[in-house]
Amino acid sequence: ATDRGFMAKAIELARSGWYTTMPNPRVGCVIVDVNGHIVGKGWHEKAGEPHAEVHALRMAGMKAKGATAYVTLEPCSHFGRTPPCAEALKAAGVARVVAAIQDANPAVSGKGMALLQAAGIETLSGVLEEEARVLNEGFFKRMSTGMPLVRAKLAMSLDGRTAMASGESQWITGPMARSEVQKLRAQSCAIITGVGSILLDNSSLTVRPDELGLADAEAICQRQPLRVVLDSTLRTPVNARVISGPGHCLIVTTSQCCPEKKALLEQAGAEVLVLDNDITAGRVSLPALLAELGRRECNEVLLETGAQLAGSMIAENLIDELMVFMAPVLMGSEARPLLDLPLHLMSEKTELVINDIRAIGNDWKITARPIPE
Repeated sequence: ATDRGFMAKAIELARSGWYTTMPNPRVGCVIVDVNGHIVGKGWHEKAGEPHAEVHALRMAGMKAKGATAYVTLEPCSHFGRTPPCAEALKAAGVARVVAAIQDANPAVSGKGMALLQAAGIETLSGVLEEEARVLNEGFFKRMSTGMPLVRAKLAMSLDGRTAMASGESQWITGPMARSEVQKLRAQSCAIITGVGSILLDNSSLTVRPDELGLADAEAICQRQPLRVVLDSTLRTPVNARVISGPGHCLIVTTSQCCPEKKALLEQAGAEVLVLDNDITAGRVSLPALLAELGRRECNEVLLETGAQLAGSMIAENLIDELMVFMAPVLMGSEARPLLDLPLHLMSEKTELVINDIRAIGNDWKITARPIPE
């Protein structure tokens, strides 16, 4: 019970880096002396900066000797952007290290705890393991599959519509729901959309401090997620806001694209990537896209797009979580559906588990996950 209590505090500290640690995992650390007093605490704030253990050890100073360190992720044992934390804990003279979960990174997995054990330090793993896994679900998925966690953000009316027949869609939901979407963007490494959404709305897909609704919004917005536009024939305008906004824009296309337009988009500031296309559909391969984002160290990506691309992602079983914002309005039978997902038999339906439903202003946010087949 004592271990669980202190690990809960470490997990809470890790959440302080919710929007800033990527591509690194979110990690918190609490150091407790022999009398049960917290003498050091810290969290990982940003990639390339000290890890949680280092911050906690600096606070603890000499009081770390003989103490217990509670860490939400196995301490690293290798030189990456920073020195290994397992060595720092060993040098500080801690007597015991409790980790919530083993690191999934092959460069670390099991090695950090083994190094501590070899130094005579008592170790324990698996305390609040599930809570720690949820904290870094995207990181664990990328380390095990090479692909990021994919969340789809969808906004719909009570009758399941996302836009009028003309394409008009602003705004279905209210300002509080839109602020929630800004938070989803801020916690993501990348945002994926289709060129149709860009042509229709000219979206910037940036995180905006005035809409984020957080005290440290300006600092959070210093890191903008990668903006990814799927555009198999390069219809994206060179003056599109998605290109000119702060941060980096990646336009993913196929070998069918026009070389001259590719050059113009690159001159405008976008990176244009040609991926192998699906021969039958003449479109970007969605699994290849996610594998590429995994190689770029994206842990969590947010899908913000129209019915066609969202439907394709569902059909290919590439979405891990759906976040549907439902507004108390009716848009009628002529309006566009939530997903372009043509099914004809009940046996073809995609079954979901609803994990959370909550009110966001006048709207409702439904969080659901597809049931694995």
